Amino acid sequence: MSLGGVVSISGRRGPGRDADGLPRWYAAVLLLAAAQRLRELRVSAVRERGLKGERACPRGYPAMVAAHVGLFLLPPFEAHLRGTRSRHPRGWLGLLVAAFGLRWWSIRELGPQWNVRAVVPEQLTPVTTGPYRVIRHPNYLAVILEFLALPMALGARRSCLGLSLANLGVLACRVGAEERLLDRHPGYRRAFAGRARLIPGVF
Repeated sequence: MSLGGVVSISGRRGPGRDADGLPRWYAAVLLLAAAQRLRELRVSAVRERGLKGERACPRGYPAMVAAHVGLFLLPPFEAHLRGTRSRHPRGWLGLLVAAFGLRWWSIRELGPQWNVRAVVPEQLTPVTTGPYRVIRHPNYLAVILEFLALPMALGARRSCLGLSLANLGVLACRVGAEERLLDRHPGYRRAFAGRARLIPGVF
């Protein structure tokens, strides 16, 4: 029986899905997230040209790229193969929107010092405004939330687990190396002494 004229990932027909069975709202979210990533790459490329400094964990950058590409490909693939569906898509979508907002807030506060390759400027100006008043790495917290919310919005639990573990491995290398570089600047140590990395009062 046809209800919406399109085929769902489970083989049933239903409204709000494209020909591959991907929910239209999810496809729109993927496009928005992809556009955000491309914009970040363009902004970073411009900023890196005039930035002098040392990169944190450069060997981890290819793994980071692979994890982010997987974030866009693996959840829809799992949903297509296994017919997964989220029980609370609106809740996960709300978390994803919050992560997007935190990510761009963090990038805006860092200004010209932000870049995707984690180049720590030689002439560092510690930023303690916005979310940096609360934690040291709000941008990385936003990424962790994205790796959780984007797969779970489709009910892709296996993708969520695998991608989140891969992302945490990348961040463990990057955050450790980045903080070693940042701690060379006395101003950074004074500004962020006692401040949590990601979760106030926990870590």
